[in-house]
Amino acid sequence: MDQTLTQPAPQQTQPQQAVSQSVAVEIYDQIYHLRGIDPAYIEQLARVVDAKMRAVSAHGNTVDSLRVAVLAALNIADELETLRQRYEALAGSLSLSQVTIRSRAGSLAGMLDEILEDRKAG
Repeated sequence: MDQTLTQPAPQQTQPQQAVSQSVAVEIYDQIYHLRGIDPAYIEQLARVVDAKMRAVSAHGNTVDSLRVAVLAALNIADELETLRQRYEALAGSLSLSQVTIRSRAGSLAGMLDEILEDRKAG
């Protein structure tokens, strides 16, 4: 199976002309030939999928690899959705904190201006 994978690179800057590389990975005792710009990242993803499939298989009584793959995909999707919800909650909390801090800073700046004006006048 040949597939091309891309990865988001939030902390790294990739060159404009990234070269796709081939990498062979083993997932649930099957070899897959994949292509992407970061073979190490593809291998990491393959390890995650393999581990999830093995965990699903160990907790279930099915040997059907398609069923194991679907259940593993559902587990991974659940983890992703849970993390998205946590991220959105944290982002909302951060936004609220920023508004509160800005409001407090504005109040303090106003109070400081009043004190400085009183000292100039007094």
